Amino acid sequence: MLSLATLSLRLGVSSCHGSRRSIATVISGIKTSKLVRERLKAEVEAMKNQFSGFRPSLVVLQVGDRDDSNLYISTKLKAAAEIGIEAKHVRLPSSTTQDEVLRSIRSINEDDSVHGLIVQLPLDSVNAIDNELITDTVSPEKDVDGLSCINAGKLSRGDLKHCFIPCTPNGCMELIRQTGVSVAGKHAVVIGRSKIVGAPMHDLLLWSHATVTTCHSKTADLPEQVGRADILVVGAGRAEMVRGEWVKEGAVVIDCGINHIPDATKASGKRVVGDVHYASASQRAGFITPVPGGVGPMTVAMLMENTVQSAQRFLLKNQLRR
Repeated sequence: MLSLATLSLRLGVSSCHGSRRSIATVISGIKTSKLVRERLKAEVEAMKNQFSGFRPSLVVLQVGDRDDSNLYISTKLKAAAEIGIEAKHVRLPSSTTQDEVLRSIRSINEDDSVHGLIVQLPLDSVNAIDNELITDTVSPEKDVDGLSCINAGKLSRGDLKHCFIPCTPNGCMELIRQTGVSVAGKHAVVIGRSKIVGAPMHDLLLWSHATVTTCHSKTADLPEQVGRADILVVGAGRAEMVRGEWVKEGAVVIDCGINHIPDATKASGKRVVGDVHYASASQRAGFITPVPGGVGPMTVAMLMENTVQSAQRFLLKNQLRR
């Protein structure tokens, strides 16, 4: 039988101990994402061996040349290369019109050699471009970001096996699974209702049989709502807004926030924090994700997961046609 310490290491969680009492077990997105990437690498190698060198293919379409977008894309391309996914970066100039972006997307949609397509947001164009139209033009079968209305609609109806789940919420669910805490029957609270994180997170928890409350900027009794949560997922975009005293004793706390606050001790003059006040919340939570090193690495890992899954569906469909 595995010891609790050994099991925790395998799951990518580690216990921290204070001088007076045990504090929250840290759920490491770095360790967990490594496990996911190793599994995906094996799956890609198996496809390659079985189907004459076949490799999943991902295209990242960018408009403009934002430094932050370039960094995110570089991270995705590196992850793809490590797993064995063939990734291509298509950069369009900032002068690109909406029609030109749409033509590029439709061309990639029609390319059977491409299994995943993501449009890097925000679009850095001098022209007016409708983001909703852009994401909805991506073929649902290649929409590995899970942002099209087709995939969002399927998720909202609980059709999880026939859609792509947005990467950050999908990563959050994987981190929750690593704790060993069953979602079914729990009271979950999601703070934030964005189309990328909050709304799909609500749906995932609901179809995993939790009772779900979604809070947002108009929620009047936020501390009270947070205090009821067995599982708390925060994606509000406000630095350390959730205080430790709000958190229910023993809760699972998943922090999706990435914020910069002043810190004179850092060479850059700032440091990264989440949407949860980590120092105080870790004194009450049962499990908690750090920032950085929590949800962030899982988002990239789930993008790779969706791309591999898309390639597997493509192979299955082609086999059924024969």
